[in-house]
Amino acid sequence: MSGSGTRWEQLTGGTGGEEYAARFARLASTGQDVHGEATFVDGLLDRGARVLDAGCGTGRVAIRLDQLGHQCVGVDVDPSMLAVAGREHPGIRWVRGDLADLPGEVRDAGPYDLVLLAGNVVPLVAEGTLAAAVQDLADVLRPGGLLVAGFGLDAAHLPPGCPVTPLADYDEAASALTPVDRFSTWQADPFDAGQGYVVTVHRR
Repeated sequence: MSGSGTRWEQLTGGTGGEEYAARFARLASTGQDVHGEATFVDGLLDRGARVLDAGCGTGRVAIRLDQLGHQCVGVDVDPSMLAVAGREHPGIRWVRGDLADLPGEVRDAGPYDLVLLAGNVVPLVAEGTLAAAVQDLADVLRPGGLLVAGFGLDAAHLPPGCPVTPLADYDEAASALTPVDRFSTWQADPFDAGQGYVVTVHRR
């Protein structure tokens, strides 16, 4: 764990789980699709794939992927998020840990067919740890496995107070992997940096 804490910890103090879950429940109740990330990921995988949801939060994506027939592990630094995840789906393995120093429990459950970084995880890691986090996550992929990340590229698409991580910085961190594709939404709209969001896919 980083001594300075992740940006998520600095912004929330580790108390955001219930509020975060309630926000998505409200969205779902109005008929909005809250499973875009899971639908996108499912389209990349064979049934029964092993998925690591890195920065899993309250488990929304991993739970949906489990329902779609995949084997999921979730890791997150925020105990309030993991408390919600464990309550909602105790059958999934939820692990507390920093992405730049993956717990042995997460490593031992691999190798994974796909590692997912959704929900602005990339800009919320601790300052200076992005390269280490991406390397750790790449290491737990099987050969040919996919690293998928989605994050905001401007302030309008990030939590208040979260600094922008330039796409070039992520690309540098993932330079040992092979770029596969890039989109502006989880619905696979063609990439346009002006849209302020990126979904990017790399292969080990």
